[in-house]
Amino acid sequence: MSLLQHGIPRDAFAELSRFRTELYACLAGRRDALFELSDALLCADGPVRTLVELSLEPEHRRGHGALYGGLNCGDLDVARLRRTLAGLPLPRTASGRLVLAVDVSNWLRPDANTSPDRMFCHTYGRGRNSAQMIPGWPYSFVAAVEPGRTSWTAVLDVLRLRPWDDAIAVTADQIREVFQRLYVAGQWQISDPPVLVVLDAGYDVTRLAFLLADLPVELLGRMRSDRVLYFPPPLQSAGKRGRKPKHGAEFAFEDPSTQPVPSITTVTDTTHYGQAVATAWDHLHPLLTRRSAWAGHPGELPILEGTVIRLQVDHLRGDRDPRPIWLWWSATDATAGDVDRLWQAFLRRFDLEHTFRMLKQTLGWTAPKLREPAAADRWTWLVIAAHTQLRLARPLAEDLRRPWERPARQGRLTPARVRRGFRRLHGKAPQLAGAPKASTAGPGRPIGMKNKHRARERTVGKQGQPDLTATLTSSRAG
Repeated sequence: MSLLQHGIPRDAFAELSRFRTELYACLAGRRDALFELSDALLCADGPVRTLVELSLEPEHRRGHGALYGGLNCGDLDVARLRRTLAGLPLPRTASGRLVLAVDVSNWLRPDANTSPDRMFCHTYGRGRNSAQMIPGWPYSFVAAVEPGRTSWTAVLDVLRLRPWDDAIAVTADQIREVFQRLYVAGQWQISDPPVLVVLDAGYDVTRLAFLLADLPVELLGRMRSDRVLYFPPPLQSAGKRGRKPKHGAEFAFEDPSTQPVPSITTVTDTTHYGQAVATAWDHLHPLLTRRSAWAGHPGELPILEGTVIRLQVDHLRGDRDPRPIWLWWSATDATAGDVDRLWQAFLRRFDLEHTFRMLKQTLGWTAPKLREPAAADRWTWLVIAAHTQLRLARPLAEDLRRPWERPARQGRLTPARVRRGFRRLHGKAPQLAGAPKASTAGPGRPIGMKNKHRARERTVGKQGQPDLTATLTSSRAG
């Protein structure tokens, strides 16, 4: 019976099959064990609580030793997998623009004293306005977001931040490499509108705009409500001597007296928040000083002009105080259409939070207790590959809803409900992993023999880049 008689679109199924074939080719070492682990992750019933339970799934025909052996000793061609993700169909806006969201999600490892490269990760506590710093591995994600309200995103890249990294410089390089892969894959053409990159308040959006000024990208980021920006200086009168000022009148977000009449004001009626009023001021730049990241900048410090957008709604859910959101756009001379497009694109950044929740709570991204960061990276890429297969299977999956769940509209299945019916698609998809060979368990450690090679405890937090030459010299001498 053909795929069309099964009710499965042929193009979507072919795209899923091609990705599975390419994923198998990206697995260089222990590929059968890693590929079956990915299938077990997709076909498991319910959320993944522990890693070893995946070895009990029918799709995983090997033992639990092969599961951990694949993660600890396997090999994955990350560069090829990144190129494969860039070549898949991506969501776009009505004008054909690509919108990328960038954010960091933490894999908390507070009790892993022997795990290297841990950093103090900012985590919100249970109380209001409470935050904690917990050791863990921060991962930077880049994903393409859809224009409408949805919980789907197309994850394009992930990178683990190390203690000696400059987070903003690493993020700029990550965005640059993602754009280059999209350009090579034909996702962006010279005649296409610039790619919009959306960020939250944890990023220095003005510095990112400076580092990516040579790319056809626009950056839109949220700023803290205590920031102060400056207008361009007024024109100097004829005949006046002296150095021309670089900064004009200040614009304080918390001081309405410093805010002149906005150049653009738009009003939009929303379903859940009442009226959304967006006001914009053009040609505003921050005051840069020679410290921190700008300490070694050659020559004069740049003037980074952009557009400031203030978004205010009538009310929020839960009777919360509707505080305004301040956004900074790396371009100038915005129109009313640009202002509405920008603040609505920023709200789509929160769809990435749904992806993080799916990766952690359902696919069990942070469930394994892995010691080595390399094994954590392999598992992270397997989870992203599984999420990508769910996205490609979105038009193929059936709605296997529970009796107490509402029927989903056509094309509106959530990632968790697509995963619920993925096992039915798995039987029709290419089965590339070879059958396991018959073997017997090893003898293990002799009775009474203790482990004399205890793992070394590692420090947590920011530190300098390790001297690889000294490490190799000491290891050869030993």
